[in-house]
Amino acid sequence: MSAAQTRHTEGSARPVRLPWWAVALAVVSFVALLFVMTPAAEAEAAGAPPAMTSVVHFLARLVGAGV
Repeated sequence: MSAAQTRHTEGSARPVRLPWWAVALAVVSFVALLFVMTPAAEAEAAGAPPAMTSVVHFLARLVGAGV
């Protein structure tokens, strides 16, 4: 019965390694959600704070949208 039960000690924890595409997928989805929430063309007309507008423009240039 003792063979079926294994105890995990604190030193036996395996480190978790993420593949590169998991991190890239999270970044791409975050940027896509930002674009959906605040489109660059409507952000200035809606009276968004200047800091948010500049972040959206920077991300658009970074992605290559050419805003």
